[in-house]
Amino acid sequence: MPRIIFMNDRLVPEDEAKVSVFDHGLLYGDGVFEGLRSYSGTVFRLDAHLDRLWASARAICLEIPLSKATVAKAVNDTLAANKLSDGYVRLVVTRGAGSLGLDPNRTTNPQVIVIADTISLYPREFYEQGLKIVTAATQRVQSAALSPRIKSLNYLNNIMAKLEGLRAGCVEALMLNHKGEVAECTGDNVFVVRSGVLLTPPPDAGILEGITRNAVMELARAAGIDCREATLTRHDLYTADECFLTGTAAEVIPVVDIDGRIIGAGTPGPVTKQLTTAFHALVRK
Repeated sequence: MPRIIFMNDRLVPEDEAKVSVFDHGLLYGDGVFEGLRSYSGTVFRLDAHLDRLWASARAICLEIPLSKATVAKAVNDTLAANKLSDGYVRLVVTRGAGSLGLDPNRTTNPQVIVIADTISLYPREFYEQGLKIVTAATQRVQSAALSPRIKSLNYLNNIMAKLEGLRAGCVEALMLNHKGEVAECTGDNVFVVRSGVLLTPPPDAGILEGITRNAVMELARAAGIDCREATLTRHDLYTADECFLTGTAAEVIPVVDIDGRIIGAGTPGPVTKQLTTAFHALVRK
């Protein structure tokens, strides 16, 4: 069945959802996006995602031509048009069509696109048994060069690291910043548990502040788990009792092996399981 896509001001069949070959989103990765999840017909933390989208757009001087309320309605309308109760939404805003050249002032008509579909990022056994990941040689782009808090259409840095992971037989790869500190994985935030304390890299390590990351931190604190942002190295990951990743698509997924080092007991740990259960309960509320 053809998907229905929201384009700017209306819903259209996917074969009518087109952008110009001169759109700077295509030519230069000039634009921003968000990935969202719907559970039982409700988009999880839609307002937080829209706030982050608007912040990303403002940071690159991109004016979104629709209001937040209109975009929120477009997200829900697109899910309904595709008859999706549990689904994944990709919300994209491009700079718009312009001339060949970097000047964003020579572009017009930014495109607002909403795509809704199902997603299964990892097989069930990875959630039950845990992931094996490797550290990529590709470093996270320095914050002074490009803020990782901008969720832009240019994801080549992450893709290059992802390729390293895939070629090593892993579905995910760990990325370090220019100081050799743990930043994040190619599409997910990183957590470790050490002596009962939950630790995750701070924003200045070069991470995207994930919506799921923040939700898990809230759940941990509500459960009485000591949760802190802390500078981490690979040594901290190798010697952790538990490790897991968070992301909109991945949700909460355990990691049991990093660079050939077994993490903890080599199986998903109790804190990981507790927070996974709490997160599933939260999104189904």
